[in-house]
Order: sequence, then structure tokens, then C-alpha cells
Amino acid sequence: QVQLVESGGGLVQAGGSLRLSCAASGRAFSNYAMGWFRQAPGKEREFVATIRQTGRDTYYSDSVKGRFTISRDNAKNTVYLQMNDLKSVDTAVYYCAASLLATTSSRNYGFWGQGTQVTVSS
Repeated sequence: QVQLVESGGGLVQAGGSLRLSCAASGRAFSNYAMGWFRQAPGKEREFVATIRQTGRDTYYSDSVKGRFTISRDNAKNTVYLQMNDLKSVDTAVYYCAASLLATTSSRNYGFWGQGTQVTVSS
């Protein structure tokens, strides 16, 4: 089992920045690729970013590429999502998730956090 707890969400104006954190406990954090997903009201959960176990490889959705950065600190059992130049369309609940593979499909992630709300005002 891996327990995940997100933090860092909040209300921010368009063009602003936020950094989300996801702290992991339980099984060895470094064994897992980590992903961020988001879900806006009335929409399906969508992939945002993922990072491999070593942190060397990252992948982003086209909608956030160039604005968001995923990173991890295996010594602290934490994955981060730095979000810059936020837009109103980024408003959603953001979830971190753990998987043995760094994929874009939520079906491959077996462990999920409870989510943190990000609201971008225009």
C-alpha cells in the first residue's frame, strides 16, 4: 500500500503560480512512477504529467506543456507540480497517483490521493 496526501492547492489569479506537493508513505516511494491528474466539474479525470522512478523522464499533456513542471525528491518521498501562468481552464481538483509505469492512463495507477482544489480566477 502507498498512501498519498496532496497539498498546496488554493485560489490564484490568472497568470499566477502554485506548487502542489504530494507526500507518500508506505511502500518504497522510489519504486513508483508518479503522476498528476485533474478533474474539473462535469468533466472526466484527465492526465496532467508523469515522472519516472528516477526522475529523469517526464511527460506532460499538451495543455500544460511549457507551463507546468513535475519533479520528485525520493529522499523526501514527495512529488511536486509547479504550475505557472495559470489559466481559468486549469481550475480543477488535482490528484497525485502512483504506478509501476509512467503512463498517461489513469487505469494504470493503483494508488491515489484525496485531491486538492485549484481555482484560477480570471
